[in-house]
Amino acid sequence: MDTAVNRQTPDRVPGQSRRRNDRSCDRPPDWAAVRFIQDSSHQLALSLNVRRTMLRALRLAVPYLGDWAMVAVFDDMGAWVVGGAEEASGDASVAPVPVGRLDPGSALPRIKRVGHTELRTARDDDLHAVLRDLVPLESLREQAESFEPSSVLAVGLDSGGTTNGVLVTVTGPDRAYTDGEVRLTEEFGRRVAVAVQSAKLYEERAEMAEALQETLRPPELPQYPEVRMAARYRSSSERTDIGGDFYDVHGAADDFTAVIGDVCGKGIRAAMLTGLARQTIKTAAHIDRSPSRVLLTLNEVLRTQPEKRFVSLACVRLRRGRDDGDLLATLAVAGHPPPLVLRRDGTVDEPDARGTVAGIVPNLSYDEVDFRLAPGETLLLYTDGVDEARGPYGFFGADRLRRLLPHYAGASPATVCEAVEQHVVEHIGGEGHDDIAVLAIRNES
Repeated sequence: MDTAVNRQTPDRVPGQSRRRNDRSCDRPPDWAAVRFIQDSSHQLALSLNVRRTMLRALRLAVPYLGDWAMVAVFDDMGAWVVGGAEEASGDASVAPVPVGRLDPGSALPRIKRVGHTELRTARDDDLHAVLRDLVPLESLREQAESFEPSSVLAVGLDSGGTTNGVLVTVTGPDRAYTDGEVRLTEEFGRRVAVAVQSAKLYEERAEMAEALQETLRPPELPQYPEVRMAARYRSSSERTDIGGDFYDVHGAADDFTAVIGDVCGKGIRAAMLTGLARQTIKTAAHIDRSPSRVLLTLNEVLRTQPEKRFVSLACVRLRRGRDDGDLLATLAVAGHPPPLVLRRDGTVDEPDARGTVAGIVPNLSYDEVDFRLAPGETLLLYTDGVDEARGPYGFFGADRLRRLLPHYAGASPATVCEAVEQHVVEHIGGEGHDDIAVLAIRNES
């Protein structure tokens, strides 16, 4: 072993229990081994990536625990391995390699099943055969055999009773493992196992979050003849572009539904409810585009959820008129600000629509309000992240929004949405804010 390792390493290393009749209890601790374990624990904890954790474990193991080492980690697709000697362990080109599913009767799967330590020596075993069984890549076997090994040590990486990998170390002809060094390697293996398990959990949760985020990202708006649409979304969180606000447009060019909503709460639970609300609305509108029926269906679905949360929503159905080019609009709202209509002459109308939030009260009914969107006019839907945005001088407010819009009569939906977002952001003056969503629909016929 390395000169820093005491050949008389005590039988007990940190983390192992003592037996009452073990005379080694009276021996002083091997402080070099203690420092190695402490430093290894610190170094391994720095990475939350499985592949980097494997590389770090390899670089710590060589040459302290052996002249050559290999780290194997199992996943659902089989195993990944990385190996090398002291020179290779610092080589940036060395990286874990997938080896797929291994023969269940070979050494790595066997150690995974039983989780015990196997020490083989040149005195008792054919170490070339041992390495053929243990090391799944020929290039790595050739490296290990080049050291003319006198012993091969395989330690299961056990964490919480589950073996998630194997550490293999090889010593050359002038090195032999003592019992204490075997136990030191086992202790190191436990630290590696915990680090690998932590990295796996982190990666799995990050993958789930990414998958959820992918399904909840603001959708691409459809393109309909003689209709232009645009939207802006700003999450309250700096770490993600999803939140509790949402919008959607779906249907045919001559009969489509536009919705905008706000889910109670924040975080992963609110995001999951956002996904449920969007899918429920889309399914309900596919069966019956009546906004009141859509909101009624959403209310009943949300009320069946174990965690009682509510959703505010504005739902508008838009149909193409027969001869005059108008879009015929039917609106229902559930505890949400009604949309604003920006007329061609710059006047701003607000349909008189009111309703209770969805998800709390049973057997609700929602009233519908009809209005027209003439050619050149824009319908603006928004969430309370706009009117309730608080700045140094109070709330942004619906009145401020109504005074802003006439300046953008005749502008494109994208310009209107950008202007609303910019004015809200300037109003809050860099302070924290709720999710902000705006959706503008312009009749271009």
